[in-house]
Amino acid sequence: MTQPISRRQSLRRLAAGTALAAAPLLSRAQGGKTMRIVVPFPPGGSTDLLARRIGEKLSVALGQTVIVENRAGAGGTVGADYVAKSAPDGMTLLMGVTGSNAIAQALYPKLPYDVVKDFAPVSMVVSSPLVVTVNPTVKAETLAEFIALAKARPGAISYGSAGNGTSMHLTGEMFKQATKTSMVHIPYRGSAGMLQDLMGGQIEATFGDLLVVMPQLEAGKLRALAVTSKQRHPMLPKVPTVAESGYPGFEALSWQGLFAPSATPPELVAKISTEVNKAIKTPEIADFFAARGFLIEGTTPAAFKALIEAEVRKWTPIVKTSGAKAD
Repeated sequence: MTQPISRRQSLRRLAAGTALAAAPLLSRAQGGKTMRIVVPFPPGGSTDLLARRIGEKLSVALGQTVIVENRAGAGGTVGADYVAKSAPDGMTLLMGVTGSNAIAQALYPKLPYDVVKDFAPVSMVVSSPLVVTVNPTVKAETLAEFIALAKARPGAISYGSAGNGTSMHLTGEMFKQATKTSMVHIPYRGSAGMLQDLMGGQIEATFGDLLVVMPQLEAGKLRALAVTSKQRHPMLPKVPTVAESGYPGFEALSWQGLFAPSATPPELVAKISTEVNKAIKTPEIADFFAARGFLIEGTTPAAFKALIEAEVRKWTPIVKTSGAKAD
């Protein structure tokens, strides 16, 4: 007599069947072609490095040649648009970021793609908070003191960013709205010039990428007042979050994740997502990026899609009320 299977056994069989179905689909999609991970920025940055590390792991896991292709321009939107319009066969992926795949929807009036409708999210791979950082000459040892200083001197304190419309810029705008302060935004062409002026005292503050400001924080050349994540960062355990400093719910993350064109079959997206999440949790990759301040994520396609939708809802009013413009 055949014994009835349990619900857990049924789910296991369903998962196994889905995986088996995805394998031939992936093989057919490959068809001898090379898989490309498009990085919407020049070579050498963290996004490029992350894509190359993941590409190496995917190549082994899928038995597939994987290359990284840099298509820079317009804050990452050139590369993102290219992938959105690529064949939905799993052979062209985008290593998208907060700017290109969330903020851009509100920042560019004529954006040639929709950040929600034109992509199939694969996995959020890493994230990092921004750090409220000041020059040591600023008379504020805590975030509360900095806010009080800004309120006492409306428009007298300036903060720098890597450019108009970047997550650094818009986090500053969100901070101003949350704290009801008035500060002047100074955009730079990248982080290098901004960092130099911050250390030189030409600007007082920044909402900086952890990777950018950490060496100067460790050297005592800058002071960290808060991080913008919900939890404290393991590299800055004594630095409080903005949320715990009196602004509950405040959160701004710089994240990076993989996307496929929207019509890519869900089974194929799920297969790639599984392999990507395995790759980023190997000690080789996890340790490498954790040492640089990144938090290893690894999400399901559905969870990443929900995050994108939430990010668009969050950043759109910030862009509109601040009047932010793209460079």
